[in-house]
Amino acid sequence: MSTTGGLTQRRRNVLSDGVEDYTNDERPQNESKPERSKNERADSDRDEEDDDSKGGKGPKLTLLEEVLLLGLKDAQGYLSFWNDNISYVLRGCILIELSLRNRIKTVMEIRKRPYAERLLEVIDERPTGEVLLDEALKLIKLDQQSISSWIDLLSGETWNIMKIGYQLKQVRERIAKGLVDKGVLRTEKRNFVLFDMATHPVADHSVKEELIRRAVDCLLGRGPPADRRTIAMVCAAYAANVLENALVNLGHAQREACFQKVDEMLQEHAGLTQKALSAGTTEVIAGVLSVYTKMDSIL
Repeated sequence: MSTTGGLTQRRRNVLSDGVEDYTNDERPQNESKPERSKNERADSDRDEEDDDSKGGKGPKLTLLEEVLLLGLKDAQGYLSFWNDNISYVLRGCILIELSLRNRIKTVMEIRKRPYAERLLEVIDERPTGEVLLDEALKLIKLDQQSISSWIDLLSGETWNIMKIGYQLKQVRERIAKGLVDKGVLRTEKRNFVLFDMATHPVADHSVKEELIRRAVDCLLGRGPPADRRTIAMVCAAYAANVLENALVNLGHAQREACFQKVDEMLQEHAGLTQKALSAGTTEVIAGVLSVYTKMDSIL
């Protein structure tokens, strides 16, 4: 991936940002602030308790863990060596997860910027219980940067040596270790001729199977409408070049339909259309997804 200011290639224009769009993150200042805070706390608790695991019985997974799990080879326990997109996508997943838990939101401004360029602020400093999320939350509190800038900074893609300390290191390995702690993966050592490497094969296949079922149902329109967490998961998996792992058992026509559907979903939620708003997509999620639309993997 290029290190000159992040991603340089650009996809077709994302849907225009409306000037008068108010989302759950932005309300006129004359609204009742105590009531809004109460609702935010309720939404946050609901997201943490219910949305992290749609299966209900399995361990609660973060969005980062879901995307990484989709990318892992079940028996070998490592990602494809040719995948250079997933690390960048995982940083965006951190911002989405923090938004889902109502920890961050975009700064309200009179003059609207494109969603990816809107500034972030911390609105709830409570620890999430996830080390990577809490580490990112502390960094976001220190500085006011745009969504796209934070993804670059957390990825280490910056020429500013004063900001290099914002990079989150060993993210994939730390996510994998978290999945080991949750019983989803196990740890093994594998010899790659010149070096030994810790790998993390799947230990609980039911968790990954449930994840794949959610993704396929979402893309083929099975069951009730997908929730915003599932939508974010399939869009992130698409940008990270791991979505195809969930579609291997489908026929060619179904796979093509799934890729067309996720492309439509990505554009829709990146543009924060009325349908996206009704699904609960926030400006933070829209900003991250609009960054994903510019990635080489889906050009």
